[in-house]
Amino acid sequence: MIDDEKFLRGNVPMTKQEIRILTLAKARLEKISVVVDVGAGTGSITIEAALTACNGKIFAVERNAEAVELIRRNVEKFSVDNVEIISAQAPDGLENLPELDAAIIGGTGGNLEKILDVLGAKLKNGGRIVINAITIQTVAKSLEYFRARNWSVDACEVQITRLKKIGAYDMNQALNPVWIISAEK
Repeated sequence: MIDDEKFLRGNVPMTKQEIRILTLAKARLEKISVVVDVGAGTGSITIEAALTACNGKIFAVERNAEAVELIRRNVEKFSVDNVEIISAQAPDGLENLPELDAAIIGGTGGNLEKILDVLGAKLKNGGRIVINAITIQTVAKSLEYFRARNWSVDACEVQITRLKKIGAYDMNQALNPVWIISAEK
């Protein structure tokens, strides 16, 4: 896994390394997986997915122009050639995707249900959707959506605390808690 500091990020939010590790584990990617990263931000998950699914294809969907440029630059920096960037506000940009093995959602712009409808239709049976959520509303909507469709669903809240050097001392520095919701079609 790549250290956070190695990614170009500007003012765009980035999924931290520990969350990326758990998210990709929940997605269960293989070398040939076809994956979409919705709300890709800086592309940190896109890059890690591209390295894991090295013989597959990763689609990074992002609406923010600065973030799209950062994804492009990070793709170049890490020399991954199996990434296609789609500059769009999901669910726009998802309709032409091929059949998917996995979908990872980091941001929805308020369109969660519409995005899940499109991704659910594109996902192979046995495929997985993994959502990183920071609000209780997203957690509740996600669980409700998957349970109403009888998908196998799991959720966990993760709180990461890192050590920060303060003079001669080490202090705990908490990162924002994140819910990781994974569902299998």
